[in-house]
Amino acid sequence: MKETLEYYYGLDIDFLEELDGKYHFKLDNQDYFFVFYNRSIDELKDIVNVCNEMVLKGINVNKILINRNNSYLTKINEYDYILFAVSNINEEYDIFDMIKISDKLVLNNSKSSLYRNNWGTLWSEKVDYFEYQVRELAINKDVVKNSFSYYIGLAENAISYVNNTNFKYKNVLDYRIVLSHRRVYFPNYKLNYLNPLSFIFDLEVRDIAEYLKSMFFNKNEEYVLEELSSYLKVRRLSIYEYQMLFARLLYPTYYFDNYESVMNKNVDEEVLVKIIKRCNDYEIFLKKAYLEISRYAKIDKIDWIIDLH
Repeated sequence: MKETLEYYYGLDIDFLEELDGKYHFKLDNQDYFFVFYNRSIDELKDIVNVCNEMVLKGINVNKILINRNNSYLTKINEYDYILFAVSNINEEYDIFDMIKISDKLVLNNSKSSLYRNNWGTLWSEKVDYFEYQVRELAINKDVVKNSFSYYIGLAENAISYVNNTNFKYKNVLDYRIVLSHRRVYFPNYKLNYLNPLSFIFDLEVRDIAEYLKSMFFNKNEEYVLEELSSYLKVRRLSIYEYQMLFARLLYPTYYFDNYESVMNKNVDEEVLVKIIKRCNDYEIFLKKAYLEISRYAKIDKIDWIIDLH
């Protein structure tokens, strides 16, 4: 692979390491990553356009490099790969940084293949697939079998909440579609946050909710609630956005992401135990998050959460 990279990109690489199918090396105080391109070809043009716009607006996005064939994609063994360079790899982005960046990259009237926001449909399709997968493949996975139905229940609550919100506010256009990400984590390092392969366009509250959910499993509940409060104080949202924020907090991405790793990548089930042990704590967090959001808008309630003691 070292020789392939040197040939296609004209680089002189001293040391190349592989981790989870990603190839990493350093040159001139920058980190380079050669990774499998896991998006559609149609999306590549829009991803490049977004990156160019970010550069024009002073955002130091991870830079996609062109190979000797003047292409962003390099084919290795029939698979497409992409090379990008990252400076200040461990730089962190907090909620206020996220707000600043989303303010600079709003999707207005233009069409984009990166546009998402059909959460109810996507979540329903995922739940159907997960249920099939568990029936067929989870025979020896006791942690999955004993916890799965609880998180499917949470997901179905979130799907109903989203579908009801879309029905109630289908004629309300008071929301913004901004640069978002497939997933945001805490800590929110530049390597992931400014990785072009993660870019999509969606509601701003998507990233905020995913960041807070990840934070919950790394920090205590009070810390996360303070972050949520800080966000709500500085960002006035529409009723539609407040509702979708709560729906996203309700949907257990944190469980399903790890579940997929267990089922597809042979990761040990123990990664789920940490999450499962905090299910009651997360329910209390949801109640407190609902009450905090309700200070700004009268959002729909879910009785079993509000009735928690």
